Amino acid sequence: MLSEFKAFIAKGNVLDLAVGVIIGAAFGKIVTSLTEDIIMPVIGRVFGGLDFTAKYIVLSGDVAPGTPLDAARKAGANVLAYGSFVTAVINFVIMAWVIFMIVKAANRAMPPAPAAPAGPSEVDLLTEIRDALKK
Repeated sequence: MLSEFKAFIAKGNVLDLAVGVIIGAAFGKIVTSLTEDIIMPVIGRVFGGLDFTAKYIVLSGDVAPGTPLDAARKAGANVLAYGSFVTAVINFVIMAWVIFMIVKAANRAMPPAPAAPAGPSEVDLLTEIRDALKK
C-alpha cells in the first residue's frame, strides 16, 4: 500500500496539481491585497471616501448607526455585508482575468499538437475485410 501511495504521489499530474495549488494560494493573497489595499481605496476615493468593506445592512440585532462591521458582528447583529461581497467579486474578476491571460499566453507559446496520421478510409477497410473473407 505504501509503495502504491509513493507511485501515486510521484506521478507528474499530482505534483503539478500540488504546485498549482500552492502558487494559486499565494497568487490569491496577492490579488486580495491588490483589491483591498489598492483598488478599493481608489474606488472609495472616487466615490467620496466610501469604504466598501465597512458597508453593511443590519438584518436583526440592536446596533447603533455607524458601528464598524466587526463590532456589529461581535455585538451579535445579523448583518448583510454587501461591501465585503463587492470586494470578493472584484477579487474573483481580477483572478479570472489574470488566469485567462496566462492560459491565452501559454496556448500561444505552445506549438499546436501534431495532427493524427490519417488512417485507412472506410472503403479501404471494407476492401481489406472483403479480400480477407475471400481467402
